[in-house]
This record gives sequence, structure tokens and C-alpha cells, in this order.
Amino acid sequence: MIYTLTLNPSIDYYVTLPEVVLGEVNRIQETSQRAGGKGINVAFVLREYDVETVALGFIGGTTGEFIKKALKDKGVRTDFVEVDGETRINVKIRAKEETELNASGPVIRDAELEQLTEQFEQIQEGDIVVLAGSIPGNLPSSLYRVLAEKIRANGAEFVVDTTKEAMLEVLSLEPLMIKPNHHELGELFDTDVKTFEQALPYAEQLVERGAKNVIVSFAGDGAMLVNANGAYTANTPNGKLVNSVGAGDSLVAGFVANILDHDASEAFRYAVTTGSASAYTFGLCTKQDVDRLVSEVDVTPLSRLEETT
Repeated sequence: MIYTLTLNPSIDYYVTLPEVVLGEVNRIQETSQRAGGKGINVAFVLREYDVETVALGFIGGTTGEFIKKALKDKGVRTDFVEVDGETRINVKIRAKEETELNASGPVIRDAELEQLTEQFEQIQEGDIVVLAGSIPGNLPSSLYRVLAEKIRANGAEFVVDTTKEAMLEVLSLEPLMIKPNHHELGELFDTDVKTFEQALPYAEQLVERGAKNVIVSFAGDGAMLVNANGAYTANTPNGKLVNSVGAGDSLVAGFVANILDHDASEAFRYAVTTGSASAYTFGLCTKQDVDRLVSEVDVTPLSRLEETT
């Protein structure tokens, strides 16, 4: 079973207009709303691969009911902890430039947090848990570490896509995959990373510290996979960027869905394709989108020597 954890889900309310002029009345052309949050996005895309998925996290109020229904309609099972307060609403503005207005979300009580951590006793060998998104400020900063210890103690794997401190804290527990983008990789080592060659030695250090697979994304320039077997790069398929929201989450889903039946380099190829497919459409991709693009993505070994030449 694949589990996804979203500590602070949301309704993402999308508004489309040509441009936003501050201080004036702006006429919206189109609106839509979707269940959001990094782990929830991963769950939606996993279902496109027909992977059985359970969404975990905190949910509350009428906005929370909207999210549960959206997941159920897509075939995602849910086992959320019900909390006081309303699940947040985030505003995503699609205009000349993309802008996001993200709310804080409800305060989580100690009893609710305890209920969540107890759920991780059900994780079994063969399961994969995706820990996605930042840890809200009212929760312990060590929460992912605590949950990852439970996951590993039960013989399961976990994937983590989160902020610097939380990511570094779980490395020694050997995550199946971590996914910093090249900016985030630079932040981990207090440097600037702009190319595959610059990223390689830092990604190798993350593997040495415990990560089984490190995928570094470079937006439209492709991505890099580093693991114990070597380093690989992949190009992005042809397409026009429509919406970057959810592309990274889709990449994570593409890797998790395919690592079950393929080696890491093939899972990486599908991961890059899946992320690109979501970037090329409003909302999240379908499996048909992925199948149409995957033949355009090539995985190429990257030599460590290239970094010094």
C-alpha cells in the first residue's frame, strides 16, 4: 500500500485573468477549486497509475469535507484525523505571472497529533509512505523524524519532499527517495547550483548520508538522479508550461508508482515525464498524458569526471 501524508491540506482556489494590477479592480475570467496539498497531489497522480493509495493527515470543517469527497471521487482512500477549525483555502492566481496566497491552516492539538502518530503503527513491510510538504509551525519540527522511525521499524520505505531541516533530519533513516530542486539543493549546502555538474557532488553527499535515491529537478532543463549505482540525467519532453503547481508532486508520484515494478533509472524516466505532463496542463496530469510523452524522455549516465573537466 502507498500512503501519502499531508499535514496541512487545502482547497486551492484558482483564478485566471490576463494580469493583476494592484490597487485597482481586477476582472477574473475563470475560477476553479481543487483539493490541494503536496501529499494530496501525489495521491491523485498515483491513482492515475492505478496504485492503491491512502491519504493521511489533518482535516477539518466544510473545506475538509470537500477534500475528502474529491479524493473519494478519484478512488483515493482517506484516513484523516478530524480536527477543530477549518482546513485552509489557498488562492492561486494565474495571470501574467503566477502568484500564490497561502493560508496558515488550523492549530493542531496534542491529542490530534497523538492520534496521527498512532496511525503509523499500521504501516507494514512492503508499504511506501510519502511525507510531503513543510511541517506547520505549530507542530514539532522533528515530526517527520518520529514518523520515519516508525515506518522503518515496521520494515516499510518512505519518500520525503520537504524543507531543508526536516529533510536533513531523516537522511540517516535511508529514505527511498528525496527530491530537492536545484535551488533547494544549493540551500542545503549554502551554495548556488545551476548545472547538473555542479549538483552532482552535493547529491552524492546526500546518498552517502543515507538517501537511496536523490532526484534533483531543474524545471525545464530536466532532472538528475543519483544513487549508489551512479548518476543519470533526463531531459524534459516537448511542451508548453501551463501551470507549475503540482509538477514536483507529480514527479514524486511518477517515481513511487514505477519503482514498484522497475529499476530506479526507469522509475526516474517516468518521474520526469509525469512531472512535465502536469506542468503542461491545468491541474494534474492523466496517465494518457504520461504515455504520450514518455518516449521523448531519455535517461543518460552522467560521469563524475565531467564535473572536473
